[in-house]
Amino acid sequence: MNKVKILGLGGSPRENGNTDILIDTFLKGAEAAGAETKKVLLRDYSIESCIGCEACRKDGRCTKFHDGMELLYPEIEECKGLILGSPTYNYNITSSMKSFIDRLYPYYNFTDDRPRKYSSKLADQDRKAIVFSICEQLDIKEMGFALEAMEMPLEALGYTVIEKLPVTGYFDRGAVSKDSEVLKKAFEAGKQLALSLR
Repeated sequence: MNKVKILGLGGSPRENGNTDILIDTFLKGAEAAGAETKKVLLRDYSIESCIGCEACRKDGRCTKFHDGMELLYPEIEECKGLILGSPTYNYNITSSMKSFIDRLYPYYNFTDDRPRKYSSKLADQDRKAIVFSICEQLDIKEMGFALEAMEMPLEALGYTVIEKLPVTGYFDRGAVSKDSEVLKKAFEAGKQLALSLR
């Protein structure tokens, strides 16, 4: 049986913050279920914003930029499991997570009519994902669109999102490490993601 591979991507610019801690916890859960994991912190990669040049429709790859995405495309293709996490910035995800998601555009196929219909090169591969976001306020409405901003593009690409985890009430660096209930949820979700990919 092929090894289950899961990629965890953190969109926080803050080192050792709550997003980093939760990415680690999800991945520990996946490892406990026998998965091979890799952590990617988007702040360590230079990722240009998509400029809508459309060259990737013809080339099948982003040929406009030679940046961190060239390292991440093979990782995405190899790992059937994906975990995306971002702190809530102004009711949404961070700019680094948004740039990463926008640069997944080469995985779409488009028809020639208008409006163009699309399909995904990653579809029908039993790909699954988890998304999570953290915000300081207790009211989940203050999280805005952060979870959906990650969930909807993944679903369009053919992933089944098996867990959406909102984490509220945390801002100080690393504060979530004291919340055993949230950590348990993250660990178990990571474990379930790995088991679902077997």
